[in-house]
Amino acid sequence: QVQLVESGGGLVQSGGSLRLSCAASGSVYIIYTMGWYRQAAGKQRELVAEVLVQNGRTEHADSVKGRFTISYDNARNTAYLQMNSLKPEDTAVYYCNADITSKTTHSRDDYWGKGTLVTVSS
Repeated sequence: QVQLVESGGGLVQSGGSLRLSCAASGSVYIIYTMGWYRQAAGKQRELVAEVLVQNGRTEHADSVKGRFTISYDNARNTAYLQMNSLKPEDTAVYYCNADITSKTTHSRDDYWGKGTLVTVSS
């Protein structure tokens, strides 16, 4: 089985910073993409940032460009989301997502973490 384990959420004041981590473990064979989505109360889940593991290309939502940065550590199969200049509207549950081929099933699937809460106070 493939697991995604997130860490780094919490409570921070407006203008502050947090770093989220997402580690892929278990029967990981190939990781194609890793990314972060978020879902605020009463809203739909939206893409925050994504990294293509093969070439390191990244994509960030317009709402976080210049403030958030996604990165990836190949040796650790871990993606990071550095969040700076946080705003109250960034408050949400942040979910890690990964497109992975499993060693055991040899199938390529979409995996999700359980989510980590980020709360930005004004």
